[in-house]
Amino acid sequence: MYSIDLNSDMGESFGAYKLGGDEEIIKYVTTANVACGWHAGDPMVMDKVVRMAKERGVMVGAHPGYPDLLGFGRRKMVLSHDEVKNYVRYQIGALAAFTKSYGMKLQHVAPHGAMGNACQYDEDISTAICEAICEYDKDLIVYYCAGAVLGDIAESRGLRTASEIFADRAYMDDLSLVNC
Repeated sequence: MYSIDLNSDMGESFGAYKLGGDEEIIKYVTTANVACGWHAGDPMVMDKVVRMAKERGVMVGAHPGYPDLLGFGRRKMVLSHDEVKNYVRYQIGALAAFTKSYGMKLQHVAPHGAMGNACQYDEDISTAICEAICEYDKDLIVYYCAGAVLGDIAESRGLRTASEIFADRAYMDDLSLVNC
C-alpha cells in the first residue's frame, strides 16, 4: 500500500537570519525535515520547529548536510567515509535530543543538498550514511531521491525507506536533480 507524505525542509533560519516560512508551512505538512545546524539551522531554531511539530502532530526527521553554512550545504565536498558517517551521526543525535525533550521520536533521515545529491550515485557516501543510521537507530526511515543508490543500500541493510520526489525542483532524465 502506498501513501503520500507531504514534507518540507524546515528550520533553516539561524542566528539573526530568518529563512523560509516555518510557522505557515507546518500547518500543511505531515513531516518536517529539520536542518541540524551544519548547512542551516541552530539549536534555537531546532527547538522551535520541533515544538511546533509536536503541537501540530507533525513527524520530525533529521536533515543532515555537509558542514557548509556559507554554501547552504549545496557545495560538493571531498570527505572520507568516516567523516560522512560521523557528521551524519552527530547531526542525527543533535536533533534527536530535541525530539526526545518533547516526548517525540525522530522518524527519519533525509540527506540535504550536495550530500543528498551525491547519494544518487555514490555508494561510499550512501553506505556511510546508512552505517550512521544503523548505529543510531535501525527504526529510522531513510528518505532518498527516486532512483538513488542510497535507497538500494538502505534496503540491503534492512532499513525502511521512502522515495522522495520534489514538486519544486527540475529533474534530469536519469532522475537526478538539476543543480540550483
